[in-house]
Amino acid sequence: MRLLLEPYRDDRVSEGVAAYRADYGQRGLFESVVYPGIPEALRTMRSCGAELILATSKRTEFAQRILQHVGLDDLFVAIHGSEPGGLLDHKPELIAYVIDRNGLKPRYCVMVGDRRYDIVGAHVNEMRALGVLWGYGGRDELEAARADALVGEPSGLANAALAMARAG
Repeated sequence: MRLLLEPYRDDRVSEGVAAYRADYGQRGLFESVVYPGIPEALRTMRSCGAELILATSKRTEFAQRILQHVGLDDLFVAIHGSEPGGLLDHKPELIAYVIDRNGLKPRYCVMVGDRRYDIVGAHVNEMRALGVLWGYGGRDELEAARADALVGEPSGLANAALAMARAG
């Protein structure tokens, strides 16, 4: 929000964030679209015994509502995100919380993400990170963050993530 307001010399960042979240909670989250192939990849991972846990920078409440809206909430054993007041706003802290809350062993986990924050957050917590090339980040960003592997299409996600988890 700061970057959006800065050119206008507008310092109402908190107000901007509050307005954005209010609109997103009423309308914006229902505009979320699932990438083609993702439901199938998630179902494949679940059928192979993977426990899927979401760790997102979105507010937990929004993430839950989005997954429910697109019909994927039943594939996740837990959904975690940021909380009001700035709690868990940073990916390393969020992933540490997810590990602790769910009793996970990081060496058997794989963080799947499209941004450097996902990769760095995983590595800080001694977890491997699989970068995906269909999200907001790109190959250069994910390689610079030292993703352990990259996958180019949702059709390759399940095999890549499961192979990485088995290598634990």
